Amino acid sequence: MEFNVKTLEGKDAGKVSLSDAIFGLDPREDILARMVRYQLAKKQQGTHQSLTRGEVSRTGAKMYKQKGTGRARHHSARAPQFRGGAKAHGPVSRSHAFDLPKKVRALALRHALSAKLKSEDLIIIEDLVSVEAKTKALVGTFASLGLTNALVIGGAELDSNFKLAAQNIPNIDVLPVQGINVYDILRRGKLVLSKAAVEALEERFK
Repeated sequence: MEFNVKTLEGKDAGKVSLSDAIFGLDPREDILARMVRYQLAKKQQGTHQSLTRGEVSRTGAKMYKQKGTGRARHHSARAPQFRGGAKAHGPVSRSHAFDLPKKVRALALRHALSAKLKSEDLIIIEDLVSVEAKTKALVGTFASLGLTNALVIGGAELDSNFKLAAQNIPNIDVLPVQGINVYDILRRGKLVLSKAAVEALEERFK
């Protein structure tokens, strides 16, 4: 399919051909949801941990004699039922990540790209290059394009001035094409691709 290409100034810069296998799918929410869960689980730190009986700093001596006190038979004050003792079955450090087939991950990315095109939230820019690293100037440029909440994907190498100018703008994320992912695409309103990014995606899924 043919898609209009714009410059950063909002002028027409011709058309680009988009592959139906990447941008023309009927988006499936279940695949996108699986991918988002996969990414968030992999991102989760999993460093939460409570002290076990072997880690609590308390004496290991028997609290009182076994018989004759009329009370329950206890041994260590590190037991979970005592204040200052360990926690029974508490959280331990672990990875929350789980496996998702590579083909499903690739399919999810294509569905996310197709979803943005279908909802008319896709913009293709000829070249993401800024003359100077000025945030104020780039904010005005984005405003003219109607970009207040967007993910911007450049080529394999980002223009340094553009990257520096964009990094302080709220709700604007800038990534090279190798960093494109489903979660970041869906969490932002608009998806902005450079022509170089489109070519790289076409090559990747060829």
